[in-house]
Amino acid sequence: MEPESCGDIHSAGAVPLLVESLTACQDSQCLQSVVRALRNLADSPQHRLALAQQGAVRPLAELLAAAPDPALTLALVRALLELSRGCSRACAEQLSLGGGLGPLVSLASHPKKAVREAAILILANLCAQGLVRPALGNAGGVEVLLGELRRRRGPNGAGPASQQPLVRAVCLLCREAINRARLRDAGGLELLMGLLRDPRASAWHPRVVAALVGFLYDTGALGRLQALGLVPLLAGQLCGDAGDEEEEGREAASWDFPEERTPERAEAGSFRSLRSWLISEGYAAGPGDISPDWSPERCPPPPPPPEPAEPTSPTLGPTSLRTPRTLRTPGRSPAATSEEPWGREGPALLLLSRFSQAPDPSGALVTGSALCGLLAYVTGSPGPPSPRALRILARLTCNPACLEAFVRSYGAALLRAWLVLGVAPDDWPTLRARPARRQHRELGVSPIRGEMLLQNLTVQAESPFGVGALTHLLLSGSPEDRVACALTLPFICRKPSLWRRLLLDQGGLRLLLSALTRPAPHPLFLFFAADSLSCLQGLVSPTAIPALLSPVPLDLDSPSPCLYEPLLGPAPILAPDLHFLLDSGLRLPARRAASATASPFFRALLAGSFAEAQMDLVPLRGLSPSAARPILHHLHGCRGCGAALGPIPPPGQPLLGSEAEEALEAAGRFLLPGLEEELEEAVSRIHLGPHGGPESVGEVFRLGRPRLVAHCARWTLGPGQCPRKRALALVGLVEAAGEEAGPLTEALLAVVMGVEMGGKGSSVDC
Repeated sequence: MEPESCGDIHSAGAVPLLVESLTACQDSQCLQSVVRALRNLADSPQHRLALAQQGAVRPLAELLAAAPDPALTLALVRALLELSRGCSRACAEQLSLGGGLGPLVSLASHPKKAVREAAILILANLCAQGLVRPALGNAGGVEVLLGELRRRRGPNGAGPASQQPLVRAVCLLCREAINRARLRDAGGLELLMGLLRDPRASAWHPRVVAALVGFLYDTGALGRLQALGLVPLLAGQLCGDAGDEEEEGREAASWDFPEERTPERAEAGSFRSLRSWLISEGYAAGPGDISPDWSPERCPPPPPPPEPAEPTSPTLGPTSLRTPRTLRTPGRSPAATSEEPWGREGPALLLLSRFSQAPDPSGALVTGSALCGLLAYVTGSPGPPSPRALRILARLTCNPACLEAFVRSYGAALLRAWLVLGVAPDDWPTLRARPARRQHRELGVSPIRGEMLLQNLTVQAESPFGVGALTHLLLSGSPEDRVACALTLPFICRKPSLWRRLLLDQGGLRLLLSALTRPAPHPLFLFFAADSLSCLQGLVSPTAIPALLSPVPLDLDSPSPCLYEPLLGPAPILAPDLHFLLDSGLRLPARRAASATASPFFRALLAGSFAEAQMDLVPLRGLSPSAARPILHHLHGCRGCGAALGPIPPPGQPLLGSEAEEALEAAGRFLLPGLEEELEEAVSRIHLGPHGGPESVGEVFRLGRPRLVAHCARWTLGPGQCPRKRALALVGLVEAAGEEAGPLTEALLAVVMGVEMGGKGSSVDC
């Protein structure tokens, strides 16, 4: 029991004598002593391997098969448990040849806990050796291990540490077809899916996903896994934080393809890979057809076959289950071929690729969660992303059966936002902080990839089938489907006859605009809607490049001479014959004739039959000095002298309740339409100009002026506008509009259709 003594006993050559005693002795007590000695001698991996190589395991298995008394049974299972830790090939072979698999399966239901748990752990340890797993399954080991793992995961089960060897064993059992069938029939798929859903089992998720790759060509199992919700879990695995799958030894490879051995000479890894590929592709019937003397270095390589888009072999070999880091085209040197990255996400991508090959994969893969997982991996992978992810997306967008799903799930809008515009769901409405990562070549062409995927959808949408599907969705679908269809059409329809008929003639555009002020059906709905309206505007007017704002008078940049200034100061050049008295007590000088000429209101007030016509000091109620000055300037003929800019607050400050709103209200009250327009242009210039931001758009809209509403719509949907700013501006407009969506709808409709709008009562027929 002391490590030094144990080493000395091994060095002295005592193990063969103890093994001989197992076969020669008949006394139970003596046998228990020998078994206990062998168990104590297995105190390290080296000593366990030495014991197995000297034949210590097979006599123990034979004794166990002979149904000994309970005390000896306990001693035997304890010894075999110790010897099977890190199970070697020799240990597994001897235990199987000694007939120990059947008794161990039977002892898994032993009434004594120590015997039962030891037998189960021995079976779990044996799963590390591929050569014994088929026999273990034939003996009933699959059902035993599944049942024990299910019990330990139950409400009264043990903790994660005790489940780990069983999870590993069950995953290894998935490497042989015969055990996969048993596992599927025994409810193993549901158990593995439960592990994938359990966040406490995240450390085992890569192993479980790699195990499910074994069911890649089992149609029944794939259907069951899809029904259990595997696809969204796989999509979440692509960019998760789980670690890599734990490496297994060569002996753990699938025994469906027993490893051929050539002890005379070592084989290069490239030759083994080539031979496995030739067998799996049917170019060779078996290992015997390929001489070990032939190698790529000695013979010219055959012409490389075209790389298939997906694996075509109906059965997975050992190399398929052990995920390599790169895949190389056989027959080429590593330097002459491009490498396809294959990291921890490889098994998940392989399964997703298999699901995408179904006739109609839309129900599983064309969903928000699945698309987000694939797009997040393509654009955010810390290393070069696997081309398989983009091939999956391309396959989905080329499948007519997926068209309606892309429309209903806003998938087309998501592809454009994420790949073309570079805005992910996590980046909206505020940009998230990302760790600095090296940019990969694949990421640099993601806008091109996005355009290609959208072009695939365009081909489907403009086909006879697609036209019928989109028309049915827009006219007969649910309210949510109709809105999604109207939003998606500008992204995937390029034929004017099609989008004009669906969006303009059949009311799709108005349907989309009316949905802006209702509860959003998607977290990025307003972002998608702003982009969709902008794209539609480009379709309606492909060559027109309207300005973001209507033309602003040049005299705001170069102020005109002020005609009111001669009346100001202690010694005015022109003597005023009238003063206006404000509520604050301030007296503003004026000329009666000029004021009466400028406005019907002041003509009646100053030159009519009112008492003010005979007064030299006329009160103007409800006006602040800042709001009154633009009025006095306008009354005396000033146009563009800069007075209209005085009451306008800077960007970032509210306009409602400001002196700008007061001046606009006074201009309307005093029947000064020219001043109203000048003040509105000043508001647009300051708040919707180069220094204004999307947050100012809603503030300007709240003033409720038709011309300003048109300015806001043009700023939001103007060409060249940043997609993020455009969407933020639309959010502000929707919030400002509230339940009164009519003015906003008409303004956006006018901008999209290229119609000038700004007068009161303007409307657009669509």
